[in-house]
Amino acid sequence: MHSPLTEIGDLSNYDSASAVSADAGLSPSMYQSGTSIKRNPKLSKLGKASLRAAFYFPAITAMKFNPVIQSFAYRLKTKHKPSKVIIVAVMRKLLHIAYGVIKNNTPFDPFFAKT
Repeated sequence: MHSPLTEIGDLSNYDSASAVSADAGLSPSMYQSGTSIKRNPKLSKLGKASLRAAFYFPAITAMKFNPVIQSFAYRLKTKHKPSKVIIVAVMRKLLHIAYGVIKNNTPFDPFFAKT
C-alpha cells in the first residue's frame, strides 16, 4: 500500500494548503439560489477521488489516537456536526498539516498553534 502523500505529487505546483485541499476535492461547496433557497454545504468532489480515499482511514485513525485531531473532532462534535462532516474536516486538517510539514521541511509540532 502506498502513502496518501504520494497522491499529492509535487508540492511546488500549489500555492497554499487550501489549493491542495481543493485539488483533493475536500473543500466545501456552497449552494445558494437567489436569496431564498439555501442548502447545507456539500463536499465539492471535483478533485482527485484517489486522494480523498487515501486520507479517509488515516483520518479515522487520527481521530482515535492523535490528541490534536481528537480535540479538533471533539470541538466539531460539541457543535453538533454530523459524523461524516467531522471525518471530512479531519481529512482536510490532516492534508493541511502534511502540506505544512513537507513544505517547511520541519517535523510535526502539536503545540505549534498554541505558542
